[in-house]
Amino acid sequence: MFGYRITDWDDAYENGGNIPGGTRWPTAWVEPAQRMRETLHSLGRARLDLAYGAGERNRLDLFLPERAPRGLVVYVHGGFWLRLDRSFWSHLAAGPLAHGYAVAIPSYTLCPDIRIRGIVQEIAAAIETAAGLVAGDLHLIGHSAGGQLVSRMVSEASPLSVGTLARIRHVLSLSGLHDLRPLMPAAMNERLQIDEAEAIAESPALLRPVEGTRLTCWVGAMERAEFLRQNALLANVWTGLGATTATVVEPNRHHFDVVDGLADPGHPLTRTLLSP
Repeated sequence: MFGYRITDWDDAYENGGNIPGGTRWPTAWVEPAQRMRETLHSLGRARLDLAYGAGERNRLDLFLPERAPRGLVVYVHGGFWLRLDRSFWSHLAAGPLAHGYAVAIPSYTLCPDIRIRGIVQEIAAAIETAAGLVAGDLHLIGHSAGGQLVSRMVSEASPLSVGTLARIRHVLSLSGLHDLRPLMPAAMNERLQIDEAEAIAESPALLRPVEGTRLTCWVGAMERAEFLRQNALLANVWTGLGATTATVVEPNRHHFDVVDGLADPGHPLTRTLLSP
């Protein structure tokens, strides 16, 4: 009996080319995100382009509910640490906002202008800045590369302050990349420049969770096999290291539309993220 072996690492992590109609993303997110920003800004409920660091892309948008926030959600975008910015995702604030949570969405410096370990530090700075503006519990959610970044926040040697860590109630990694080593043979690593040392230091699946961590790993059932494997991997490892974990494989969702549930206040993704 023969086993399964990956020989094409570029295809293993290629989403757009393996999803019917996949080329319409990320453009499909632009209009609803812009409409959400404009609507909330007109209502005085959007604080846009807030600096959290000295870099050109060290900016975040903060969206506020109608009344005093119950807490804060931070959404960290994906794009393999190489692409996109906060402007594509504003509409995803709708779900948490309806439940009374403020939502912060940061941009960050992209590779190859920075290494992944540097992005980890930037996201920590963004979370600290947003947490200083909104009181209450913190809920972190990240998509794809963003899943690595939010999981890294509650991994050993977390760059967050003790006080901010104590406020985190839940981390949700959405189609997250939790082990960086498989990306090293891929062509994208010419720009990412991941080496063995960085992969070991920045892969949540190779690190211990902070004590008291509560983690959900969520993925679409129609995703590439590697995203399904990476999703199960972190929950499996961290369960054995004392974290409270859950794994969700959402039916009929692929790598791009799996984020859509966050825009719906009643969707299980939103409700799971905000569950106490």
